[in-house]
Amino acid sequence: MKKIAVLNGPNINMLGIREKDVYGRQDYAALCAYVKEAAAKAGVAVELFQSNSEGELVSLIQKTYGNYDGIVINPAAYTHYSIAVLDALKAVALPAIEVHLSNIHSREEFRHRSVTAAACIGQICGLGFKGYALAIEALAELE
Repeated sequence: MKKIAVLNGPNINMLGIREKDVYGRQDYAALCAYVKEAAAKAGVAVELFQSNSEGELVSLIQKTYGNYDGIVINPAAYTHYSIAVLDALKAVALPAIEVHLSNIHSREEFRHRSVTAAACIGQICGLGFKGYALAIEALAELE
């Protein structure tokens, strides 16, 4: 059975509290439950992680090497400037899909550019929780 790491960056733990008009009213626990259900449907195992610290997120990415078959990552704010997260994704060289709950391309100009997407096989944004399910399904189908 494939094993996928689902990594979430800063403030994702504040879902349901922060900017409800952008991120929705469901909380982080609801996202975790949704991801686990999507993984079960796709026939893969998942482990979820969330960190507000760039260094910890880099360490979590590094720990995927040799232990996981793929990564679903929502780098959150680190998307737009973290060379460290980009380099970690490149270092482990696992198929990764970047996910964003909101459509980063329809928001503030600084959110339009993703530094981290260069290390990913794809990017899904603007579909809320559904983006995670689509990313898991895509990784499950990879040979």
